[in-house]
Amino acid sequence: MSPLSPAMSRRRWTRLVCGSLLLAVFLALCPLQKRIDRELGTYRDVADVLYIPSGNTLRHLCLGYDGLLSNIYWTRVVQYFGRRRLARATRYDLLGALLRVTTELDPHLIIAYRFGAIFLAEKSPGGAGQPQAALQLLRRGIVANPDYWRLWQDLGFIYYWDLKDYETAARIFQEGSRRPGAMLWMKALAASVAVKGGDAETSRALWLEIYRYADGDSIRASAEDHLKAIDAQMQLDQLNELLEQFEARQGYAAGSLQELVAAGFLRRVPKDPAGLPYEVGADGRARLAPQSKVDLRLLQ
Repeated sequence: MSPLSPAMSRRRWTRLVCGSLLLAVFLALCPLQKRIDRELGTYRDVADVLYIPSGNTLRHLCLGYDGLLSNIYWTRVVQYFGRRRLARATRYDLLGALLRVTTELDPHLIIAYRFGAIFLAEKSPGGAGQPQAALQLLRRGIVANPDYWRLWQDLGFIYYWDLKDYETAARIFQEGSRRPGAMLWMKALAASVAVKGGDAETSRALWLEIYRYADGDSIRASAEDHLKAIDAQMQLDQLNELLEQFEARQGYAAGSLQELVAAGFLRRVPKDPAGLPYEVGADGRARLAPQSKVDLRLLQ
């Protein structure tokens, strides 16, 4: 093996030293950032500034350590989103820009596309409420990773739930089903969405597949919450039908579900997916108990 020329040796040594210095700077910034966050307090949002908004620019500055820098930016995305979500913020102005920089630094960082799309699409105050930005992020991910079928799945879900565009969602599921390794249920979803649109059973089938094949705990937990909300809404619809039947037969509105049990409409008062019994509200319609952990706002 021929020895390196002096010029090549110097270039390699310079790159190694610069890379080590870059890493040292980032590590040194961590405790400084924590101190700044503590001292800023309620004024912390003022410091949410993206000084270099281009990942492509950063790639030229980071001396080949774009993968490392991409992961650092992804960590910043998670911190930014988590901090604002805990504060129940209604604005996530830097989220899209941070995700763009992250994925420009590493176009194959799949987790940034998938979780980033969830962060962007989820309704406020739990998320940014920016489904169009989520679509743009996923489309960039598909361009960079055209054979990763789950990005097509995520794209279809946003069209289905957030935009209620069932025709486009069905077409995307169908296209994704042709990608290598795609699950067979993608074709079934395409057919079901095309025929039924936004009915509860189809929506439940979609979330059930997400729950079964989720790549991470956060996605699985979100799917579980949506499934509980869908099941609760379906049960409430059934209870309201029974309340209407009771009023038609008895001539007066039921004040509680126990009256439906006594009249033979129910065997027992049913419980919601969180384990609490349903109630009848002042408007005469079935509702969740006030302390129930089921969040029907997820279906809005």
